[in-house]
Amino acid sequence: MMYIGAHVSTEGGLENSVLRAHQLGATAFSIFVNNPLRWINPPLQKSTIYNFRKACKTYHYSPLQILPHSSYLINLGHPNKELNKKSCKTFINEIKRCYELGLMMINIHPGSYLYQITEKKCLENISNSINFVLSKTRKIIVVLENTAGQGSNVGYCFEHLSCIIDKIEDKSRIGICLDTCHLFASGYQLNNKNDFLEIFKKFNSLVGLQYLLGIHINDSKGNFDSRLDRHHNLGYGKIKKNVFSRIVQIVEFKNIPMILETKDISLWKDEIFWLKKQSILCSRRILNV
Repeated sequence: MMYIGAHVSTEGGLENSVLRAHQLGATAFSIFVNNPLRWINPPLQKSTIYNFRKACKTYHYSPLQILPHSSYLINLGHPNKELNKKSCKTFINEIKRCYELGLMMINIHPGSYLYQITEKKCLENISNSINFVLSKTRKIIVVLENTAGQGSNVGYCFEHLSCIIDKIEDKSRIGICLDTCHLFASGYQLNNKNDFLEIFKKFNSLVGLQYLLGIHINDSKGNFDSRLDRHHNLGYGKIKKNVFSRIVQIVEFKNIPMILETKDISLWKDEIFWLKKQSILCSRRILNV
C-alpha cells in the first residue's frame, strides 16, 4: 500500500504525535525525536518510550511507516573537525533514541561545505562521518535527503548522493529520501510529463531504487532550478498538482513513507485524503521489469 502522512508535532509527548497522525487519516508520519534546535537533549524516560510504542501498536503504525527527522544543527560535512565531531555525537544520540523507540530509520540532510572546502571534500566528510556514526550504533538506517542546493548545501543532485553511498561501508544501513520541492528547485523538471519518469530512471541508474526509503511530498514556492528551499502546500506553488498524483501511483514507491512538510497544516487532512484517493486511481511503473 501507499504510506501517506505528514510531519506531526510531538507537543505534549512523543506519544501524542501518533494520535495526531491517526486523526489526520495518515498511514505514515514523521517526527523529531528530540528538540531539533538543541545540541544536547535529556535521555528519554522509560514512560515516554513505553507510551510511544504502545500508541504505535494501538493505531497500527509499523516502523516502515515512520520516518523521523534529525536535528537541523547537524552538519556531517562540516569542514571544522571539532564541529564535525559535535555533529556526529548529536546524530549518534538521535539514532540511539530511534532504537529505543522501536523505529528503523532516521532522515538527515547530508551537509554543507560552508564555502570553506570543496564540494568533493564535503562529500568525503559526509561519508566518513556516516561510517563513524554507523560503527557506534545499531540497526537504524540513515536516510539521506536530497537538498535544493541552497547556499553551500551539497546533496542537490543524484551524483552527490551516489558519491556518498559509494563510500559507505555498511550499505544495508543507508538510504535516500527524495523531497519533491528540493528536486524541482535543484533542476529536476518534474512538471514535464516526458521528463518525469526519466528523472526517476536516472535516480535508479545513478543511485538505485533499492535505496529509496522515503519521499517528502512538498510543492515549491521557488521557481524551477531556483535553488530556493521553500515548501508550499500542494497546488499552491510552482509544481503542477498532477505531479503529486503521478508520484503516489508509482508501483515502486509502495511501502515507503510519503511525508507532507507543507506550510499550512490545516490543509494536511485534505491533502492526505486527496493523495490517498489519487493512489488508487491507477498505477504505473518506472522500470519495465
